[in-house]
Amino acid sequence: MPTEPNPAAASAAPLYSQTEFDERGNFHYQGDLQQPGESLAAIVARVDRHLRACFPDTRFAMRTQTFSGGRKIIADLLDTPEDLTGRDAQQDFSVKVKDQIERFGFTRSNIYQDSHHCAFFCEVTIGQAYWAALAKRRRAGSMVDSVVSLAAFKRRIKPGDQMKLISAPGWYRSIGTTRAVQAVRSKDIILEGPSYLTLPRAAQFACDGKLVRIAIGTEDSPDAHLLYQWTPAKAA
Repeated sequence: MPTEPNPAAASAAPLYSQTEFDERGNFHYQGDLQQPGESLAAIVARVDRHLRACFPDTRFAMRTQTFSGGRKIIADLLDTPEDLTGRDAQQDFSVKVKDQIERFGFTRSNIYQDSHHCAFFCEVTIGQAYWAALAKRRRAGSMVDSVVSLAAFKRRIKPGDQMKLISAPGWYRSIGTTRAVQAVRSKDIILEGPSYLTLPRAAQFACDGKLVRIAIGTEDSPDAHLLYQWTPAKAA
C-alpha cells in the first residue's frame, strides 16, 4: 500500500482554490493524494482520516451520492470551535475543507467547450447539527440538561403521553398547545391532530426527564429551538 504524506502537511502543488483557468479556458487540477482507480468507498475512508488529522477539533459526518453524471463526496459539519455565523466565515471554512478533499481527486475542464471531467464532486454542508453545537457552547436560549439520551427517550415515551410546546420560533402558531402522543416511530412521533414531531440527531436533542429541547437552528437564527414539556400518561 502506498505511503501517504503527513495528512496535516501542506500540499507542495497549488490547492484546488488556488488553481486558475488558463487563457484557453482550461482548468487542470491534479490532487497530490489521488490514487488512480480507487473506489469511492476507499476514497471516503481516506478523506475521513485526512480531515480528522487536518482539523482535529472539528467533526464531520461523511456521506456519498452517485448519479448519472458522476459521484459526490459530502462532508456534513457536526461541530467546530470556529464561529461560522457570518457568510464570509462559512465560505472560508468550506473552501479550506474542500481544498483538502480535492487533494484526493483530479479535475479537467474547459469553460469554452463545456467539458468537465473529475474523480468526484464534493460539497461541505453546515447544517442544524453545527448550529445546535454552537448554541450549546453559547448557552443560548432555553438550555436543558442532557439527562435522558435520545435513544432512551424513544424507549420511554409512550402513546398517551402528553407533549406541550412551551417555546418555539415566532412562526410557530401552536405554542402553548398540548397534544397526546399517538405513536412513536424511529424518526418521528405522531401527535394527535395528527401532527408529526421529527426527531433530530442526538447532538440536537436534550432532555432532563421533563423538558425536551430540539435544536432547529440555521445560519440566520443559530439558537432556534423547540421546547416541549413532556408529561407521561401516568402523571397526566
